[in-house]
Amino acid sequence: MTIAIQPNIDKALLPILETVSDPEIPVLTVLDLGVIREAIELEGIVQIKLTPTYSGCPAMDVIGDDLAKAFSEIGKETNIQLVLAPAWTTDWISKAGKLKMEAYGIAAPLEETADKDALLGNAKIIKCTNCGSTNTHLVSQFGSTACKALFKCDDCQEPFDYFKCLK
Repeated sequence: MTIAIQPNIDKALLPILETVSDPEIPVLTVLDLGVIREAIELEGIVQIKLTPTYSGCPAMDVIGDDLAKAFSEIGKETNIQLVLAPAWTTDWISKAGKLKMEAYGIAAPLEETADKDALLGNAKIIKCTNCGSTNTHLVSQFGSTACKALFKCDDCQEPFDYFKCLK
């Protein structure tokens, strides 16, 4: 079981942070995704600690640039630092983020055991984001990005991504 880490975020910075989206899943903000570990202002500079969803995630550079741009538009300088520990987990995705993900057409991550069963073809438990059926099957361990798997619904025949559980 992963222990949730509460981020240290200055409430005054929330309105700007809420404008920065994940470039791979644009309906999710960086707050929905849970990648902001700290955002505080010290001596006029916004200090942001950003945890990648996985090592080498190409979206982190874009997110860092987008954060810097969002704060520069209100005249604030930023210092953005990638923080690798503790490692990000899908537990850090907010409930609202998981709902947004589902509405966008990406099945939200399951619990670790269920995830393994689904990805190994041992259980049909991934719900189709189009029709809601669990009569689905794994097409590929990798979907549109490495953190997603590609599934297909056997009822409505639609393909969809599933965001893999990372612990």
